[in-house]
Amino acid sequence: MSRRFEITDARGGAALTVRVVTQAERTEIAGVQDDGVLKIRLIASPAGAPAANQELVDFLADQLGVPSENVAVVAGENGREKIVSIEGLSVNQVEAILHGGQ
Repeated sequence: MSRRFEITDARGGAALTVRVVTQAERTEIAGVQDDGVLKIRLIASPAGAPAANQELVDFLADQLGVPSENVAVVAGENGREKIVSIEGLSVNQVEAILHGGQ
């Protein structure tokens, strides 16, 4: 079943699904996959390691202009596909920032 890139309302903010690719040359947003999941490349390795999760949190916090305490991996901590919660920003704000940065 295919999915669309979707940022959803969450308690106090927004949530989105990301797929991480590790051992990249640099940490960056790599676009939206065919199934609609936001792809992010990370320098860290492996995808389920605490360092990779922290790098993802720090990167998204920086991109979105929020403290890293406002960003959390809420599902998929040990895998490549993760659900990330962002507190303090609306769905519209997250979409505007992420789409403006691609």
